[in-house]
Amino acid sequence: MTAMIVSDFSVDTALGRLAARQWEPADTGRTLAPIVMLHDSLGSIALWRDFPERLAAAAGRRVIAYDRLGFGGSDPHPGQLSMDYVQDESRTFLPQVLAQAQADAFLALGHSIGGCMGIASAAQHARCQGLITIAAQAYVDERIVAGIVDARNMFRDPAQFARLEKYHGAQARWVLDSWADTWTSPDFSSWNMGAELPQVRCPALVLHGDRDEYGSLAQPQRIADSIQGPVTFRVLEDCGHIPHREKPQVLLAAITAWLQDLPPA
Repeated sequence: MTAMIVSDFSVDTALGRLAARQWEPADTGRTLAPIVMLHDSLGSIALWRDFPERLAAAAGRRVIAYDRLGFGGSDPHPGQLSMDYVQDESRTFLPQVLAQAQADAFLALGHSIGGCMGIASAAQHARCQGLITIAAQAYVDERIVAGIVDARNMFRDPAQFARLEKYHGAQARWVLDSWADTWTSPDFSSWNMGAELPQVRCPALVLHGDRDEYGSLAQPQRIADSIQGPVTFRVLEDCGHIPHREKPQVLLAAITAWLQDLPPA
């Protein structure tokens, strides 16, 4: 079993402190660019479970994850999400995480809206050597909105809401409302990644479950068709919206195989 060095660190920003963690194989050093993991709309470091450690061991790379402001162990968010919060995450917060982690070049791996933030990161930062999207969205459609409405109704059950509180504590209500209110707002209905996708020129791996509750295969197809760099598009069979929980070994194999084919930096 690969010896792993796991360490927590924090990132001080103008709006509050971010909680972060890194997993580093003890015998590989830092010759390869780290993978930065960007969580979904209800996610956190803890909700990645053991996937970051398994990925670090299989890839032989440092893996970094952090809680966005308002999520998990990070400080509360001071207000509401802006309509360009996806682009702002990669523009404002990600560079500060990279600086604190002493990481220059990096690979972006994002799940769901984190995948969109990964797209924005690859578009905005030339030092992004690769992009991995998992269950990401390219635009708002009725299926996404319907899924969010269903999820919000589910969390009216106190037992279900307690699951959010387990990972987000007193911030759980803000986490849920910021997601649901933003994505169901008429002002957000025209949101899309159309400006960023053609600016992605690094290698990309686009992954999507064939049973994803929040997005048909038209979503990843748009992503794969619009990226200008070399793209590998793979549909994960019999898989929903959370592959790292539903099909972790399949997901891990797909990512590590793609990493092995990356050209030298």
